[in-house]
Amino acid sequence: MPKTSARLLSLLSLLQARRDWPGALLAERLDISPRTVRRDVDRLRELGYPIAAIKGPDGGYRLDAGAELPPLLFDDEQAVALAVALRIATTSGAGIEEAAARALTTVRQVMPARLRRRIDTLQVTAVARAEPGVDSGVLLALSAAVHAREVLRFDYHQQAEPRRVEPHHLVTRGGRWYLVAWDLDRADWRTFRVDRLTPRTPTGPRFAPREVPGGDVATFLVNRFHGADGSGNWPCRGEVILDLRAAEVMPYARDGVVEELGPDRCRLVLGSWSWVALAADLGRFDADMRVVGPAELSEAFTRLAGRYARGALDLE
Repeated sequence: MPKTSARLLSLLSLLQARRDWPGALLAERLDISPRTVRRDVDRLRELGYPIAAIKGPDGGYRLDAGAELPPLLFDDEQAVALAVALRIATTSGAGIEEAAARALTTVRQVMPARLRRRIDTLQVTAVARAEPGVDSGVLLALSAAVHAREVLRFDYHQQAEPRRVEPHHLVTRGGRWYLVAWDLDRADWRTFRVDRLTPRTPTGPRFAPREVPGGDVATFLVNRFHGADGSGNWPCRGEVILDLRAAEVMPYARDGVVEELGPDRCRLVLGSWSWVALAADLGRFDADMRVVGPAELSEAFTRLAGRYARGALDLE
């Protein structure tokens, strides 16, 4: 019996590894006869695995989707990958945190000790966010509309009229979920926060997918969040000399460029939405600095200095 059980597990692992398996090839890989392969397939079917027979000159087998979830078999790398994914899912904000935590507990319990030790070293801490989480049912509804290429209607934030869009991509960025879609009423691309929308049913007619600006959704989002016109760069970009070590600035420079100039000086090139926003962003380094350019950044520093000075006088 132990030999038969081990052979069944090997057969199941092979069936999960690729779509179709000729019976003769399975027999060769397992070093058994085609008749034994047929008997083992019947045993797996009795355990709940939906294995279909493939007709043809050679014949073969395929593991199909079933009505119920039978026991699954993973190799070491797959088991660790699944556990890591579930650990990260507990902090995803996708409304599946509790279910992911339960699934992780289930997976961990059946793991060999050597694998449990590997995944136990991965600890992910969720930092509380002000923004609300996303309902997993909403994510599934949006994903279904994207996959089916069907026009979607939804109520958005505090707007009186529902929006009509062609949904193209469901993406996550910075802990938030977004729907990238073509707005039919505004004839333009839009990015919607998923936690602010409520889908309406039923969905509308099917549509032919459009090409996302920039060629792919990643480039589109970079441009959109940078407020750029398609170049992928910030609309405002300036340069300063900071009286700080480069090592102190680098962790907070985001996509900026930091160049060490000496023991306690560095050059920082940084971008932002506007010149005032860039000046305020640079002020958070709490160090003396000199603006290298451009002139718009110097003017923004002057404007902010006056604004802060007037604010301090109002308290006196």
